[in-house]
Amino acid sequence: MPHEWFIEPREYARHEERRGRRFAFTHLTPTRTALVVIDMVPFFVAQNPYCQSIVPNINRIADALRDAGGAVAWVLPAVTERTALDDEFYGPAVAEMFRTSGGTGPLPERLWSDFAPHGDDLFVEKSAASAFFPGRCVLPELLGQRGIDTVLITGTVTNVCCESSARDARTLGYRVIMVADANAARRDQDHNASLHTVYRTFGDVRPTDEVLELISGE
Repeated sequence: MPHEWFIEPREYARHEERRGRRFAFTHLTPTRTALVVIDMVPFFVAQNPYCQSIVPNINRIADALRDAGGAVAWVLPAVTERTALDDEFYGPAVAEMFRTSGGTGPLPERLWSDFAPHGDDLFVEKSAASAFFPGRCVLPELLGQRGIDTVLITGTVTNVCCESSARDARTLGYRVIMVADANAARRDQDHNASLHTVYRTFGDVRPTDEVLELISGE
């Protein structure tokens, strides 16, 4: 089932008054744009209908952006060392569960089975919540090599790794668009709180259909 997402009218009005338009980014260059797909692995997707519902939208954007010459980047959790801090914060059992949440083996095989990645897609692991935190993921370096200036943030969980990635991408100077119906959390409340935060401070929030229009130049 999809999230019932929304941005409050007063937030749209706030930006419209500030900059004269609802959205910061009224166009994008597909060849300088990357779809960033966060943590869509069985550990997160299998038991969450919200996660399962966003798979078709992620695939739609991936297909359109590839066809337009853009990049698709699949970001998976790395297997990390368990620390005393992890045990203290989560408890030992949950710390161990999260440590291995991304699975093992070749990265493409760790993805949720309803994805069909292409040979030119990027695959990276992250050892922190954010895919853009310096030293914890090679994604920024790889995107830099391709001249990427715009990132479309999708995946799960909206209010943890997706929002963290959106915040850090903005800090690094990327144009950030969070795709409202291609991110998933555990509850609508969590999802919408993150959309509010991102739209207010870090980037645009758009649904899939509008992102596809930006990619096609319509």
